[in-house]
Amino acid sequence: MHTNRKTIRIKLFIGSILLVALLGSCAKKQSEPQSESFFMLGTVCKVTIYDNPTPEAFSASFARLKEIEDRMSLRNQKSEVSEVNRYAGIRPVIVSEDTFAVIRKALEIARLSNGAFDPTVGPLVQAWDIGGENPRKPPQDEIDSLLPLIDYDRVSLDDQAFSVFLKDEKMVLDLGGIAKGYAADEVARILHEHGVEHAIVNLGGNVLTLGTKPDGKPWKIGVQDPDALRGEYVMILSLTDQTLVTSGPYERFLELDGEVYHHILDTKTGYPVKSDYSSVSIITKNSLLADALSTSLYALGYEDGMALINTLEDVEAIFMTKEKEILLSEGLKLGTVQYSVTDSTYSVAQ
Repeated sequence: MHTNRKTIRIKLFIGSILLVALLGSCAKKQSEPQSESFFMLGTVCKVTIYDNPTPEAFSASFARLKEIEDRMSLRNQKSEVSEVNRYAGIRPVIVSEDTFAVIRKALEIARLSNGAFDPTVGPLVQAWDIGGENPRKPPQDEIDSLLPLIDYDRVSLDDQAFSVFLKDEKMVLDLGGIAKGYAADEVARILHEHGVEHAIVNLGGNVLTLGTKPDGKPWKIGVQDPDALRGEYVMILSLTDQTLVTSGPYERFLELDGEVYHHILDTKTGYPVKSDYSSVSIITKNSLLADALSTSLYALGYEDGMALINTLEDVEAIFMTKEKEILLSEGLKLGTVQYSVTDSTYSVAQ
């Protein structure tokens, strides 16, 4: 049992989306971006500022990331989420407006995706612990005992008190599939407050672009090749004030007795989602939404996933198949986001 390939990936690239350095020749101000990075939220968080890179902008950004981690981490026993979980089936817990807002949004997306994304998946996440210190395949009777605890309708929110109540004992709230997206949006807000207009926020697999490049052109962002170990990319997207989030089974997984078990769990079966797709990417303005939707669509599959995307405004999706075919949402087909395929082994489905 090992997770060595995961370790290799973390060393070689940050998350599942690669920022492609295609800035070209530009003025001195454009060619000297400043970056800072720290390990937070379970991944390497990097902020790169291309204009007005003040120490205050960096420090405020990472202080905000730390605050969000301290409030929403499932692994931090002192976090607000952990307190909600401790009092499951006992009493409501008052949380910060931050945590309350993210939980509310998580429940909205759970309903939108018919439970494909479900923040109460925590019991299964803890049982499998894929990406944690003790990954394992739980026995069937344990999985069967946990499945009744996965139910977003059993979360009660009090808008006046900002309290959260898990109605059943042993329920576990897990915001791991949405908190990084919220954190990226918050860093963007803080950078704007510090006068930054051109920047990249990269929180593991969540990339958010502020404005354009300093020369006025869109950012060039690469979508990771799911089959590559060295952060190679399949496509390049042109983004302005947009976020790109990718989910796939290659991000975190467990190899056991010749079988590979990935971290995206099916809330109906309790096992990793069975899929013919190697990754799903979401492009939109809001990173919180993209974070949750990337997981939702991977679980839903192409037909149901695209049907969901078609109900949303300014949201696009990319599915990559194990046969190296690229499936695009209608907006991408119509050119709402410019892209180019840079890996000749992949082809776009017509």
